[in-house]
Amino acid sequence: MARLVMKFGGTSVANVERIRNVARHVKREIEAGHQVAVVVSAMSGKTNELVAWCRETAVLHDAREYDAIVASGEQVTSGLLAIALQEMGIPARSWQGWQLPISTDDAHGSARILDVNGEEIVRRFENGNEVAVIAGFQGINLPSGRITTLGRGGSDTSAVAVAAGIKADRCDIYTDVDGVYTTDPRIVPKARRLDKVAFEEMLEMASLGAKVLQVRSVELAMVHKVRTFVRSSFTDPDAPELRVNGDPPGTLICDEEEIVESEVVTGIAFARDEAQVSIRHVPDKPGIAAGVFVPLAEANINVDMIVQNISAEGFTDITFTVPTADFERAKAALADAQDSIGFKTIEGATDVVKISIIGIGMRSHAGVAAKAFKALSERGINIRAISTSEIKISVLIDAAYTELAVRTLHSVYGLDA
Repeated sequence: MARLVMKFGGTSVANVERIRNVARHVKREIEAGHQVAVVVSAMSGKTNELVAWCRETAVLHDAREYDAIVASGEQVTSGLLAIALQEMGIPARSWQGWQLPISTDDAHGSARILDVNGEEIVRRFENGNEVAVIAGFQGINLPSGRITTLGRGGSDTSAVAVAAGIKADRCDIYTDVDGVYTTDPRIVPKARRLDKVAFEEMLEMASLGAKVLQVRSVELAMVHKVRTFVRSSFTDPDAPELRVNGDPPGTLICDEEEIVESEVVTGIAFARDEAQVSIRHVPDKPGIAAGVFVPLAEANINVDMIVQNISAEGFTDITFTVPTADFERAKAALADAQDSIGFKTIEGATDVVKISIIGIGMRSHAGVAAKAFKALSERGINIRAISTSEIKISVLIDAAYTELAVRTLHSVYGLDA
């Protein structure tokens, strides 16, 4: 017997028929003798509708009331799934974030989880094996007593936090894909599903463009060592021919020690929401970097890839990337600080994409970057900027070459199925 958390996203609970299918997945695990807590998102499209109502009522609205409104989508789903399970003869109860409680800070709209009290859920596991159906995406700020929400994709984070709180053996994230792939199969048809991915690799993939898991959920899983399994909710819960070692197919996100032999490169991720900013003819003197990046930090703009040219005659150029949504704000912040920084001009581009090569095996293999640069040059793809870490190499290129670059790198590292 294992203790499981099962999380189902918006497309998996989009209507009553799909909620009944989710209930069948839960029933399968109960009949296998497991203790189960379920975390659900709002029905697909419902959160967008609730957000639109808030904005229609008042463009500048109270963030606390916003959270009270948008959290209601998950409340509906959790209640409906509990009813569906009860109809199948399975004892179940819905829980809202404040009822456990899932306690958070007071950053309404993007709150961070501080603690999950799973004592009552565990007690009900032991006394009757009752399924806990928990509304994801939400919690409570205990000092104020107000409902909070965790930001988009927050149900993944809720699920991992609940798994840590009840000391679950595994957290299963059910979604509309059957696992984590070496890259987006829509771009590379030869992409293959990975059986296992290390936490660090998944964190890089999630932060660099892979949309399977929310970044904060992976961070939480890594900190608390919560084994996380990504699988599809659209497979038949009762189809034995789809099973691998008794389980449906999917990808296990786990500690590096669980992976017997790591590939040099695990996957290729890409992010289209990048913009390039370049400031020209910057005085090359101590403190100038702080002069450039402090105003951006004060504007809450995240900076990623940074390149500074070799100084020539006392002046240099600095190039960096920001999220596309922050492109105009970044230029405005720098323009306001132009006199103190002393640069000559600002240039920028939004028609760029960041391609990232990820793999824990890169730590012990030389020549990984050289192979990428050679392959891209042979396809006539120019690199605008480069950044690296122990297990990642990212390059910024023109957006027009996105698919060619991804396919080229996927092939050159032997990832094609």
